[in-house]
Amino acid sequence: MNTANKLIEILTLEKIDENLYRGHQMQEAGKRVFGGQVLAQAIEAATDTVDSDRHMHSCHAYFILPGDTSLPIIYSVDITRDGGSFSTRRVKAIQNGADIFVLAASFQLTQAGLDHQIEMPKVPMPEGLASDYEIAKKFSSLIPEYMHRMLIEKPIEFKPVEIPDFLIPIKSEPRQNIWMRYKGDLPNDPRVHKKILAYASDYNLLITALRPHEVTLEEVQLASLDHAMWFHRDFRIDEWLLYALESPSSSNARGFTRGNIFDMSGNLVASVVQEGLLRKKKNKK
Repeated sequence: MNTANKLIEILTLEKIDENLYRGHQMQEAGKRVFGGQVLAQAIEAATDTVDSDRHMHSCHAYFILPGDTSLPIIYSVDITRDGGSFSTRRVKAIQNGADIFVLAASFQLTQAGLDHQIEMPKVPMPEGLASDYEIAKKFSSLIPEYMHRMLIEKPIEFKPVEIPDFLIPIKSEPRQNIWMRYKGDLPNDPRVHKKILAYASDYNLLITALRPHEVTLEEVQLASLDHAMWFHRDFRIDEWLLYALESPSSSNARGFTRGNIFDMSGNLVASVVQEGLLRKKKNKK
């Protein structure tokens, strides 16, 4: 099974009771659960409890404890409110009897209203760009062991616009633009596209906050602390989307990053904000 199909399987939950779900995961022994996976699975659980004519327009999450890849995750959904236009859900992700993640999500009926947006950055289109995987393969002999995960294919293809500086960090502006696309075909179901975009959105955020600091990934401890998304317009994640990222601030061992996501026609389809742990490791003597 290829990685794209495997992702769909992992993000399809097992319903074990009313408003209670079990999520399985990529078996990566000795590694923490990827935050985007927990986020997408929690969205799937919340979505399953909402009428199909209501679509998620925003979600806000906190990562509390690292997940264990050797165990399933239980998702408990609280039916907070169903109003005339909006529905609200709260989700807890549980392992070993402890909450490892919490999510609040809001769903809305499609409604007409005022419409405006910012412009998409003027960047090269993805067709002429190399993917991060292709770049990593090209320089595989130079990549240290702690970065070998870059040589594993992902279910999402990422094509950076700016030259990656993962081998020799260069001090630069805390901004980057990355094209991304799911490696497969998906049904015409906006709920599916939203949960996969949520999964993909957890990539590249904290890396953006590192760009001004000339540090390698081995020198810092990174971990997502919270994550919020807003969905503005319809899109397809199996078509190219531009992730325009910037990190306005880093302080007190935390990095703050936000991103706007555009389709190839320049429509702003989603926005993301994340704060994460960004702490320099102590030198070993």
